[in-house]
Amino acid sequence: MSPRGPVRFQQAKGERKRGMGEQILEQLPLLVALVLLWLFLWGSFTVVDILMGIFVAVLVTRVFELPPVTLSGRFNPLWLIVFLVDFLWHVILGSIQVAALAFRFGRVAKSAVVEVNLETRSDFVMTLVAIATSLVPGSLILEVDRDKSTLFLHVIDADTPEKIEKARGDVILTERRLLRALGSRDELDRSDARCSAVKR
Repeated sequence: MSPRGPVRFQQAKGERKRGMGEQILEQLPLLVALVLLWLFLWGSFTVVDILMGIFVAVLVTRVFELPPVTLSGRFNPLWLIVFLVDFLWHVILGSIQVAALAFRFGRVAKSAVVEVNLETRSDFVMTLVAIATSLVPGSLILEVDRDKSTLFLHVIDADTPEKIEKARGDVILTERRLLRALGSRDELDRSDARCSAVKR
């Protein structure tokens, strides 16, 4: 037997281990999110619950082979705070506007389905944009086209082209704030150029 045989086997084995470690690192944000979801669903944060959450998260990602959640490597806590403040403001503003529509008698508010093309290709950022948009009263994500990075949202009281463009601009600006917090530099540059003409 050639002495090179075992060496090749050891190198291949080492490569498989390294590949598995890279996969775990890539899916680390998804694993953390699944563990937190498990803990919130049970409403308990004991050691046993945390261990069970880790077990379930690893089982789900291994069995269903979900796509890896990759991050850009950038994180700006200041812009994350800006995003959260802006998000809370629009939740309050949206609640007031929806309540006002409920008491506006004699006129039915017209709705519209708005298509919004995003600059990001990150599943993580796209998901955050969709969640943030749906949590604001008056708008709801109906469909996500992952391949084209496109969101389709239902907006109430969108009976004029100006209101439709405003709804689209709100989503675009939400994406920019998230990209400033944790997006890639290339996507952020493209988003800044696109938002230069958008006024909120």
